Amino acid sequence: MFWNIIGLSAAFLTMFGFLPQVIKIYRTKSVNDISIVTIVQFMAGIFLWLVYGIHLKNFAIILANSVTLLILVAGLVLFIKYKFQKI
Repeated sequence: MFWNIIGLSAAFLTMFGFLPQVIKIYRTKSVNDISIVTIVQFMAGIFLWLVYGIHLKNFAIILANSVTLLILVAGLVLFIKYKFQKI
């Protein structure tokens, strides 16, 4: 039971760890302090975790990394939108 709580807590924190940044980008419409390399690197790692979870058929890994990847994709889309938006 204790380890399940630890695992679920880790999954929850990871899943929503980038969400405040996405919200900030959306609200400020600014990406000047955001590194595209960091976003892409994080996305690559999460994608590999997702593939690993699919291989293991582990629902918790699949769910956590799918949600995280969706949030990162939203962040990447906003980054591209606001970085290259004409003023």
